[in-house]
Amino acid sequence: MAQFLLRRIGLAIPTLLVVTFLVFMAVHLAPSDPVENKLGEKATLEQRTAMRHHYGLDLPLPVQFVRYVGGLLHGDFGESFKLEKPVSELIAIKFPVTAQLAITALLFSMAVGLPAGAVAAYFHNSWFDRAMMAIVVALVSVPSIVLGPLLILGIAVKLRWLPTSGWESPAYVILPTIALGSRSAAVVARFMRSSLLDTLRQDYIRTAIAKGLSRPIVVWKHGIKNALLPVLTILGTNFGALLTGSFVVETLFHVPGIGDISIESIRYRDYPVVQGMALLVAVSYILVNLAVDLLYGAVDPRIRARS
Repeated sequence: MAQFLLRRIGLAIPTLLVVTFLVFMAVHLAPSDPVENKLGEKATLEQRTAMRHHYGLDLPLPVQFVRYVGGLLHGDFGESFKLEKPVSELIAIKFPVTAQLAITALLFSMAVGLPAGAVAAYFHNSWFDRAMMAIVVALVSVPSIVLGPLLILGIAVKLRWLPTSGWESPAYVILPTIALGSRSAAVVARFMRSSLLDTLRQDYIRTAIAKGLSRPIVVWKHGIKNALLPVLTILGTNFGALLTGSFVVETLFHVPGIGDISIESIRYRDYPVVQGMALLVAVSYILVNLAVDLLYGAVDPRIRARS
C-alpha cells in the first residue's frame, strides 16, 4: 500500500505544477490591468509604476512565476490587490464554507443516487426503472443556475418552507445542497444502475441464485459491493465538479464561500486571489481523487498489483 500511495503522489505533483502554470498564465494574459482597476483612470504614471513595482508586476512573467511558486512552497499565496489582505487569510475564512456545501451536496447525491440506481437495476425494465431514468435525464439536463431559482421560487417564496438565502443555520443549507447535488445524484444513479446491471449478469451471481440463495440476498451481499467499484471514480470526479459548480450556487443563495470572492476577483483582475482559489480547487480535486484511488486499491487488491 505504501508503494501504491507513493506512485499516486508522484503523479499528483507534476499535475499540480502544470495546473499552477496554466492558471498563472491565464490570469496574467487576460485583458485589462489590475493596477488601472484599483487606481482608476485618473492615477498618475508614478502611482501606477509604484504599484506595479510593489506587487512585482513590472518583472518578466517567468520571473513572476518562479517567485510565485517559491512563495507557495513557503505557504505564501500572495496578497489581494483589491482587499489588501493575505490570500491565505481569505482562504481560511471562505473555503470551509465551500467545502461544507460541496460535502453536503456529495452526501446528498450518494444518499439519493446510490439507492435509486440500485433499485432501478433490481427492477430492470419496470415502470420504476423507466420513471427513474426519465428523472435522471431531466436532472442531468437542468443546470444548477436554472434549478436554483426554481427552488427559491417554489419552496422558499411560494411555500415559505425554507429561507431564500444566507448561511446562518442548518435550514439555510438545504436548498443550496439540493441545487448543487441534484445533477450529481442523477449521474450517480445512472452509473450505479449500469454498474449493478453488469454485475448481475456475471456468472457467479447466476451460480449463487441457482444454488438456492434468494435474489435479494445475492444482490445485497455480492452485487452491491462489486457494483460500487466503478461508482467510486464517479464520486471522486463529482466532488471536484461540486467544488467548481458551487460558485454559481453560492452566488444564487448568497453563501459566503469562495464563489463570490472568486467572481469579484476575476472582475477586478485580482491575480493572487484568482490564482489562490483556482489552485485550492485543484489541490482539493487531486486529494479527493487520490483518496478515491487509495480506497479503490483497498477494496480491490488487483488495482494495487497492476499499479
